[in-house]
Amino acid sequence: MTPVELSRTVLRAVRRAVAVGELSVSVPASVVVTPPGPGGCGDYATNIALRLAGPAGRPAREVAEILRPYIADAAGVADVTVTGPGFLNITLGGGAFAALVEEVLERGARYGYGDSLAGQVVELRVPHDTRAEIVADTLVRIVATQGGRADVRHAEPVNLRPVPVPGSEDPAALGPDASRWALLHPASHDRPRISADHLVQRESNPLFRVRYAHARTRALCRNAAAFGCAAAPRGVRPANGSGVLTDAVTHEGGSPTPTPSAEDSPALRGTGGLTPTGRTDAPAPPHQATEAHQTRQAPENRQAAQNRQAPQDEADLLAALADYPHALYVAARHRAPDRLARHLVVTADALLGFQHVVLPLGDEKPSAAHRARLALAEAAGTVLAGGLSLLGISAPEYL
Repeated sequence: MTPVELSRTVLRAVRRAVAVGELSVSVPASVVVTPPGPGGCGDYATNIALRLAGPAGRPAREVAEILRPYIADAAGVADVTVTGPGFLNITLGGGAFAALVEEVLERGARYGYGDSLAGQVVELRVPHDTRAEIVADTLVRIVATQGGRADVRHAEPVNLRPVPVPGSEDPAALGPDASRWALLHPASHDRPRISADHLVQRESNPLFRVRYAHARTRALCRNAAAFGCAAAPRGVRPANGSGVLTDAVTHEGGSPTPTPSAEDSPALRGTGGLTPTGRTDAPAPPHQATEAHQTRQAPENRQAAQNRQAPQDEADLLAALADYPHALYVAARHRAPDRLARHLVVTADALLGFQHVVLPLGDEKPSAAHRARLALAEAAGTVLAGGLSLLGISAPEYL
């Protein structure tokens, strides 16, 4: 079940509760589901009960308890838990994450598009200022992802006025990609930093991490082809919907360590283990070269560390992909392209933690698990490329 399908499932639950008279409210046009926040659980959460509490004249937790069995009855839902003031936390059944990856790959650059602004014209009145014009130009594309149309004019009263670039600084000196990032990544109320730091190819540069992560996904796909390994999201499924690795295999020179099989996870996760030589044609940053050296020195310890980190890396990447539609929605609704830019950084960081175990290591042969990992990496690359395109920034195949 994808986030879009889950949103529809929650809406159907509201309609059913209204139809039998358990709730007396107007059914909303849409429902937003996101990864659970602090104190939450499961795969997704929704605040629909809190939204309906006022119109229903009931406490939010009571509304949540009314909706809970209707959602739990839906195909693909394993469990529903009420937490906090009335958040509904939903755990999906096996195959849900594979469906998410399949949706990303099927929809491509249009993954995350919605209709929350369908038929609406968003008027953007901007001053004659470089940053305001760049932000407005980006919002034209972002608003379109939600079915709306942005009308940009230099007119009063101004309703889009981000903090301008100081007159002594020229963003154009950074080049087209870095200059746009410098103006779009900070929130509108923050002063943009026009600095050569945006050009540095280091971990400290968020733009580099995002573009490098995309280049890594393309390199993984190229090298997978050389292995004869094709992406297959449904090659494996998450255990109990959590993506936790449960099986064990013996790696050369080491004892059995957890790893996914065709019955366990849509994507193996973890860090390290993929050396720059022979595994990818995109160069590894200095810290990764150091990690590769450590792997050669202590393969058993390194492998154990990789597998301990694996579940969190996978969860982070899957959550970032699932939350991408919401990031687009928020960016369009609040006229805030910085929300999209920051989400791309989150996605990139998750991919960079996951990338090292996508391809076979050592004497491993390509398996269903590798094909599933490759599909997850490819989906991450699709999201990164689509998001960068909306910002007007190039997504390099090589970096």
